Amino acid sequence: MEDRRRPAPDLGPAPGGSGGPSLPPDALPILPLRETVLFPGAVMPLVVGRPSSVAAVQHAIREGQQVGVVMQRDPQTAEPTAADLHRTGTVANILRWVTAPDGSHQLVCQGVQRFRVLDWIAERPFIAAGVHRIEEPEGPRTPEIEARMLHLRNQALEALQLLPQAPEELVKAVQAIGDPGPLADLVAAYLDIRPEEKQEILETLDLQARLDRVSRALSRRLEVLRLTAEIGRETRASLDARQREVLLREQMAAIQRQLGEEDGKAAEIKELDEAIAKAGMPEEVEKVARKELRRLERMPETSPEAGMVRTYLDWLIELPWRLPEEKPIDIAEARRILDEDHFGLEKIKRRIVEYLAVRKLAPEGKAPILCFVGPPGVGKTSLGQSIARAMGRKFARVSLGGVHDEAEIRGHRRTYIGALPGNIIQAIRKAGARDCVLMLDEIDKLGRGLHGDPAAALLEVLDPEQNQTFRDNYLGVPFDLSRVVFITTANMLDTIPGPLRDRMEVIELSGYTEEEKLQIARRYLVRRQLEANGLRPEQAEITDEALRAVIRHYTREAGVRNLEREIGRALRHAAVRIAEGAAERVRIDEPDLAAILGPPRFENEVAMRTSIPGVATGLAWTPVGGDILFIEATRTPGSGKLILTGQLGDVMRESAQAALSLVKNRAASLGIDPGVFEKSDIHIHVPAGAVPKDGPSAGVAMFVALVSLLTERTVRSDTAMTGEISLRGLVLPVGGIKEKATAAVRAGIARVLMPARNRKDLEEIPEDARKRLEFVWLERAEDAIAAALEAPRSARPDE
Repeated sequence: MEDRRRPAPDLGPAPGGSGGPSLPPDALPILPLRETVLFPGAVMPLVVGRPSSVAAVQHAIREGQQVGVVMQRDPQTAEPTAADLHRTGTVANILRWVTAPDGSHQLVCQGVQRFRVLDWIAERPFIAAGVHRIEEPEGPRTPEIEARMLHLRNQALEALQLLPQAPEELVKAVQAIGDPGPLADLVAAYLDIRPEEKQEILETLDLQARLDRVSRALSRRLEVLRLTAEIGRETRASLDARQREVLLREQMAAIQRQLGEEDGKAAEIKELDEAIAKAGMPEEVEKVARKELRRLERMPETSPEAGMVRTYLDWLIELPWRLPEEKPIDIAEARRILDEDHFGLEKIKRRIVEYLAVRKLAPEGKAPILCFVGPPGVGKTSLGQSIARAMGRKFARVSLGGVHDEAEIRGHRRTYIGALPGNIIQAIRKAGARDCVLMLDEIDKLGRGLHGDPAAALLEVLDPEQNQTFRDNYLGVPFDLSRVVFITTANMLDTIPGPLRDRMEVIELSGYTEEEKLQIARRYLVRRQLEANGLRPEQAEITDEALRAVIRHYTREAGVRNLEREIGRALRHAAVRIAEGAAERVRIDEPDLAAILGPPRFENEVAMRTSIPGVATGLAWTPVGGDILFIEATRTPGSGKLILTGQLGDVMRESAQAALSLVKNRAASLGIDPGVFEKSDIHIHVPAGAVPKDGPSAGVAMFVALVSLLTERTVRSDTAMTGEISLRGLVLPVGGIKEKATAAVRAGIARVLMPARNRKDLEEIPEDARKRLEFVWLERAEDAIAAALEAPRSARPDE
């Protein structure tokens, strides 16, 4: 497409000066508007603030010229250029120009005719353009044009009648216009539609099409105006009926008082009074409840506040103020319940038994708040349910994911319409016990919005020193939360504010090993999915080999949620065969999985990835468990730059810089030509580029990948590594060892390189993973090179 813009000429002094560009006869200074369209014949007040717009208006006034008014394509553009403007606008006369005392410039413009920009002449100090003025089409008015014009006039007059304060001058103007084009432009100018639609009408030159477009837009507005008028009439009628009802009720109440008859309200007040006496409220709370009851008694039944007071009293009555009788905790039974509900998790179950033992010996003591942290699907919520079973208490759950309003925790004040207590009080009322087990799920996903910080509101709830006088905004009276057993869950600790995290005892749950997943599937998941799909154990069976294949080739996760879904898919296939009568008993073995679940989704890609120099396998920690991470390095002719891709965070970028500096420092001892760094660009990429990555633990893997690339020695395909690296060549400890080790087992890794200072974390790794992995402990970077790289080609025995 040909660019018809000319280079900008010398434009003279800045805006506000006496000079300016001289324009050709067919050119106009252009006045850009953000969201306003000026139509021919319309008069419009404008406020001008941009220096370029002020310069354009001043030039037009000084030269006695007209100005071209054009709308921007994007109203957010602060300083539009020619490319940001529509090419169709309106030639306008400036009727009035005033500079206000505050320095703003105000003018009144009258649209004259349409124009089309032929070419842009200048952009500084103001935009100017050569234009073609478009005359209004002339010719015989066909019956179609006449009919459309009459229809549009009738629509406009009806709309003006529906408007509450329509100017009489506008009605007369619509009635007086006899030409279709000006009528369409006048209606479009005052029509309440989007600026983009007005611009389309301005650009419509064909008279019949323009009349149709304006008529359609006006029809939509007419529908809204008609509905608004109808709603207004119904509202007035409803108010009249309500006033009549109030009057009749007052008369009826007076008649009942004269006859000595007891009305329904008195019976209701008596019922509430008895309920307050039985609720067992503390003295302070009962005093507030009876005060509200007296207010309700004096209020008319039709008063809107009467319903609010009645709802408030219902909440006070239904809350469990009395403390239930303490049930003795059976530690042996609690241990049996935990073992029955959960396989593995020995350290976590031991800590829960300790917790229950302390509660048994010191029921009045301030128990710690437990926080279960781990990836999804490892059983955090079900652990809370097991604790409730073991203690013989009611269980309630509050989901905190996405909560960003403090009122969700503390409740709304009763002055607001539709106010309710917060989630904490609602959950206790639902549980019906003041000593329930209350689980606050996904506490790490609390948001922070315009209405306060819910995490700050939770500080009082979870502090044993404060929560015995917790005050909900709706209740306005203290409620004792000290006997509630609070348990929280989270996927990661980083997003939990420090003061809130300090009030909780963190218990970490890591991912399951393959053997643990097999036991969980055999004991719980298969049985649960058989029941969910209407099958009996004698009708369908999944072999252990099939379960292992599902774990290895169809799921890759820290928990067991996807594993349960795949088991459900396999059993639904069996249910179809049994329901059709094709089989009475279905046995699903490993060879049957491809036909039922499709081809395997995951395979061991480590050997394929690390078959060339420059690729190393790292181990990463994520909020949903551990995972493997590939570090790829390559070099190209260049000037010694380091290129990093894969959406790496600042810490990971610094690890790559440190690894490259260490390689340069040790180049001679590693057999690398130092000159290669000056002649080449090094590119490090971490695949899965759509996933953000950060942290220092990829330092060793980056160092090994760079040495592998520059010495042309491949990294062993059965080896993965983790560890931070320093410029002195030391391998520093990192976190997430347990999750990384289980991820290595899932990926088929046989050897793991870890910092020697992480040897203390070995006992946290599941025994099954320890048996299947060979651990190499690294003190220095040279240890990683010796353990990870294959021998040079020339040194291999077969060569």
